[in-house]
Amino acid sequence: MLWSPVLDAVSGGTRHYEFDGSCLTTGEEILRILLTNDDGVYAPGIEALHGALQDLGRVHLIAPATEQSGVGHSITFLEPLVCKEIFHGDELHGIAVEGSPADCVKLGVSELIDAPVDLVVSGINGGLNAGINVLYSGTVAAAIEGAFFRINSFAVSLEYDPHADVDTAAQIAVPLIAQILQQQPSPPQLYNINIPTAAVEAFRRGESPPVHVVPMGVERYGEHYIRRQDPKGRDYYWATNDPPPQRTDHPTDLTLLADGCVTVTPLMFDLTDTAALAGMRDWSLRCPPIAGSGHSA
Repeated sequence: MLWSPVLDAVSGGTRHYEFDGSCLTTGEEILRILLTNDDGVYAPGIEALHGALQDLGRVHLIAPATEQSGVGHSITFLEPLVCKEIFHGDELHGIAVEGSPADCVKLGVSELIDAPVDLVVSGINGGLNAGINVLYSGTVAAAIEGAFFRINSFAVSLEYDPHADVDTAAQIAVPLIAQILQQQPSPPQLYNINIPTAAVEAFRRGESPPVHVVPMGVERYGEHYIRRQDPKGRDYYWATNDPPPQRTDHPTDLTLLADGCVTVTPLMFDLTDTAALAGMRDWSLRCPPIAGSGHSA
């Protein structure tokens, strides 16, 4: 099976990936995959992906030592990043980093993996990262960090369930990643994959849950807090997920997930509003004169 060219993140050239019967190769080298998450190195979601990604290449597991949910794209620079090797028997299973998800990718690409990384995968997160949650997510931030290095990067999230079937979610996600790599005609891209519980249940029944490529929803939600007092009489506030997002007339990740579909959203880390930028080019803007300088406005 011949895979379409995928841009080599380090050299800037293209590599043709072939399937050798067990994993993707570049003809001479096996695809190198950096796997991370924000739920911590021992989370069941990352373990499920670790097994499923073996079909695509050599997996390097580098993840936070403890849960980092909601940390966004924070990085550590005021203290050292302590790393600990994790073994299963005599085999090196992964590396735990006392840092954020973005730290794990940055350190992994720059220092811990001794060859160019071809693919970054972050997840499986325990909870959807759709709509404006994308902006808070440590899972998505890790994938964004991979995209900074011009590496194809994927964030994978599963709807929260205390008995979530992460193994089935991995069976859905990994073939999707392979299909996307096969079909993308462009330079390295950042993708956000979300899997609802309904899709997992359909897959277990032998059905093929629908997959839709949609934009992220930008509707506000989850703005309510519960106010309480601690034993010393001090007020504290606990965030809730209420109210839920309002359903829109146009399809987004939020609406399609509510309908039980798997969603794929291409993202970008350039936050420039290009339309506003074009409109502001002719604006006359200048700093005010220093007070008392005698210069008139």
